[in-house]
Amino acid sequence: MEQQNRKHLSDHYAIRRLKQGECIKSFNCGDTDLNDFILNESVYYRNALLAVSYTVEKRDDPNNVIAYFSLANDRISLGDFENKTEFNRFRKHRFVNEKRLKSYPAVKICRLGVDLSMKGLFVGTFLLNFIKSYFIIDNKTGCRFLTVDAYANAVPFYFKNGFIPLNEDDADSDTRLLFFDLATIVDGTN
Repeated sequence: MEQQNRKHLSDHYAIRRLKQGECIKSFNCGDTDLNDFILNESVYYRNALLAVSYTVEKRDDPNNVIAYFSLANDRISLGDFENKTEFNRFRKHRFVNEKRLKSYPAVKICRLGVDLSMKGLFVGTFLLNFIKSYFIIDNKTGCRFLTVDAYANAVPFYFKNGFIPLNEDDADSDTRLLFFDLATIVDGTN
């Protein structure tokens, strides 16, 4: 079923980067904050060079936005951990000694929303797979991780898509910092 939906999405929908100053007129994912971002704020984030938004649109009707996501630069660093020991545990199995830095490049998924009409059709998973491949195939900037501050109710969705908590400090918070190691795709451990 998921394979069929992925093929259907690829055949009938296109992912497009929003142009400078471009506004989306209509979108409803059921979350006021996510709706407000794409309808009103994304243009300001783009103009300030803070985030870039992408839409998923019907190929035959580009005004019909069924989903969107926004990306920004990020990093995973010592400051994200309770202490240096936790940070060293994080990087111990991921990097050889020569590559042990104080921070590692990441891309943050700032927002991701799927229109209510498309819920349950694996559009969110389709987008996460697109984002993962976007930074694996011809890696644009040298990016090792994807990060997201996931709403608590979205955490299970990100877990199903291979994201894991960066630490346990925010386990009971409204949002949870999760990451995905892109090297798991490259070296086949995912």
